[in-house]
Amino acid sequence: MQDLFQPNMSKNAVKAMSALALAHMGDAVFELLVRTRLCLDGGCTNHRLHRETVARVCAPAQAAFAEKLLPLLTEEETAYYRRGRNAHPHGIPKNATPGEYSRATGVEALFGALYLLGRRERAAELFDAVTAQLPAYRTEGHHAV
Repeated sequence: MQDLFQPNMSKNAVKAMSALALAHMGDAVFELLVRTRLCLDGGCTNHRLHRETVARVCAPAQAAFAEKLLPLLTEEETAYYRRGRNAHPHGIPKNATPGEYSRATGVEALFGALYLLGRRERAAELFDAVTAQLPAYRTEGHHAV
């Protein structure tokens, strides 16, 4: 039986996947990291957990995350980010500009690739490096990651 929690795919298998497939996987990985961080921070009602999660996984918040993340990436990681950023999604949500959505898709593709490659520690390291200095909860009117 294949362990779906630890796929450990080869580089060639991950490279063969479309950028949008990587982003699809990365969307879930990124949201799981956000949800875990919020639960570990504690002291939050279910309604607030949901609201805070949505605020951190929306395209504008992920685009802001990308700006802080880019200087920390290796050449290979940057390539995964660019593949996602340059993908052509079928629709853009109303709350995001095309540029924000592209950068968010890049972040998701990167996190999807790291997860599928079995590099969960690296994904957590990048997530922590960008979010460690941020407040646990967002201030109204500002996007948080």
